[in-house]
Amino acid sequence: MKEQISYSRAQTLWLVVLRLLIGWHFLYEGLVKFFNSSWTSYHYLMDSQGVFADLFYALADNPALLSVANFLNVYGLILIGLGLILGCFSKISSIGGIILLVFYCLSHPPFIGAEYMMPTEGSYLWVDKNLIEIGAMMVLIYFPTSRIIGLDRFIFKKINRK
Repeated sequence: MKEQISYSRAQTLWLVVLRLLIGWHFLYEGLVKFFNSSWTSYHYLMDSQGVFADLFYALADNPALLSVANFLNVYGLILIGLGLILGCFSKISSIGGIILLVFYCLSHPPFIGAEYMMPTEGSYLWVDKNLIEIGAMMVLIYFPTSRIIGLDRFIFKKINRK
C-alpha cells in the first residue's frame, strides 16, 4: 500500500528545515569527534550522574567497551546526520538519533543540583536540549518529508514498483 503524504508548502518547507538543522547538528558533532584524533567519550562517561551512572562508569573503565562506545558515537552521529540531511532512510536515522540522545539524557540528566565538568548552555530542570531534540525527531518520524524532498523519494519509488 502506497503511503500518501500531503502537506502545505509551508509545512513541507519547515519540516525539511527542521530535518536539515537536526541533521547538520548530528553530522557536525560527529565530524568534530572524527577529526579530533584525541577525542574519547571517557571523560563524558566518567562525568555521568543519575541512576545509570555506575553503568556509564563501567563502560568508560573497560577499554574494549569504551572503544565500541567511541566508534558508535562518532559514526552514529555522522550517519544519522547524513541520513537526515540527504533524506535517506530518514525514519531509521531519526530513530537512531533518538536512541543516541536517550543515552545522553541517561548519562547527564538535567536535574537540579547536578553539576557537570563540561559546561552547559544554561540551567535546566527536566528539559534540556537533548530532550527537545528528541521531541523534534519524533515530529520528523510522524511527519516525514524525505519521500517528498530527499533520497527516500527515489529509493522507495523503486521499491514500491517491484
